[in-house]
Amino acid sequence: MLKLDQIMMNRRQAIALGMGGAATLALAACGGNSGGNGGEASTDAGIKIGLICLHDENSTYDLNFINGFKEACENLGIDEANALIKKNIPEGQECYDAAAELADAGCKIIFADSFGHEDYMIQAAKEFPEVQFCHATGTKAHTEGLDNFHNAFAAIYEGRYLAGVAAGLKLKEMIEAGDFKAADAKMGYVGAFTYAEVVSGYTSFYLGAKSIVPEVTMDVTFTGSWYDETAEKEGATKLINGGCKLISQHADSMGAPTACENAGVPDVSYNGSTIDACPKTFIVSSRINWAPYYEYAVKATQEGKAIEADWAGDLTNGSVQLTDINEAVAAKGTADIIKDVQTELEAGTLHVFDTSTFTVDGKELTSYMADVDTDPAYKADTEVISDGYFHESEFRSAPYFDLQIDGINLLDTAF
Repeated sequence: MLKLDQIMMNRRQAIALGMGGAATLALAACGGNSGGNGGEASTDAGIKIGLICLHDENSTYDLNFINGFKEACENLGIDEANALIKKNIPEGQECYDAAAELADAGCKIIFADSFGHEDYMIQAAKEFPEVQFCHATGTKAHTEGLDNFHNAFAAIYEGRYLAGVAAGLKLKEMIEAGDFKAADAKMGYVGAFTYAEVVSGYTSFYLGAKSIVPEVTMDVTFTGSWYDETAEKEGATKLINGGCKLISQHADSMGAPTACENAGVPDVSYNGSTIDACPKTFIVSSRINWAPYYEYAVKATQEGKAIEADWAGDLTNGSVQLTDINEAVAAKGTADIIKDVQTELEAGTLHVFDTSTFTVDGKELTSYMADVDTDPAYKADTEVISDGYFHESEFRSAPYFDLQIDGINLLDTAF
């Protein structure tokens, strides 16, 4: 069983090695209205804002942030010249430098999109107290106590669960067509790193599929990189050769979808549709829509209002979304079934991590302490199971589900 303290410690070791990439500054075409932390009050759309990205548009992960940024700018009526994006910024001191440059350029609110950017965003927040700094996927805002530093995430595990339902329906269709037996229903998953965000994602995907095909199992392999098209393609190919009948991923390139298209294996991608490149295998994709958060935080800054220290979006506010379903590949009736399941999730009558639906080492869990208030010792501090389910992203926006449940087999790990 992986512990979040081990995961986070190893992740920090990886961060310390740094990541390559030339830093570039680009202008994002933005252009409308909507709306929370204190900043210098302003009532016009002349506010200047910035975004720091780990990679660029070639990464599906970063492209999703960039698209949300552009959408928010358009909705808020922010001029292109006032929306600055820095791309290919490693998870190191380069992030602080980029944040400082954006602050010096007049940005009143600055966003960063990668986990390893957090410490450097905090450094910048302390140096530029009049600027708001918003960091996606981080864990420290609710304990740092800085008025101008904030974390944000979304309940993407709900979206991955829905995508898993679509995967389960496809497996069921293939089983009923005689392609293989239920006992051979095995999926594959290409992950970047072995830590909570990825663990939470692949587990929710698996549980969605398991709700349709109880016999399903899943193999997981890790690349050790957020973006490595070759490694992701090789990982997916390894899974396919190992008997996996359907592939999904939490890694940022087209490697896995391309491998699936070449092999004719159904694929559930992440962060956006791959239907144009993979029309014969793409089923659906889940994504976080960052536009609602950008709009909320920017408008709050304009109005001098407080932004939540730790903001979490979900299905109900449009922060968690599925792409259009590829009806040519998906099982018949998928859209209607997903709609019904989504209604249950939104109503709270269905919980993704319902402890009656999975076991750990053959046992159903009734208690689990998670490390929510991350400290130097990474000590577990919060009971997260109650009312029959694991309360993911309720005590902190960033995921902390790090359990290895039965039915999921890790072929390797990467920290």
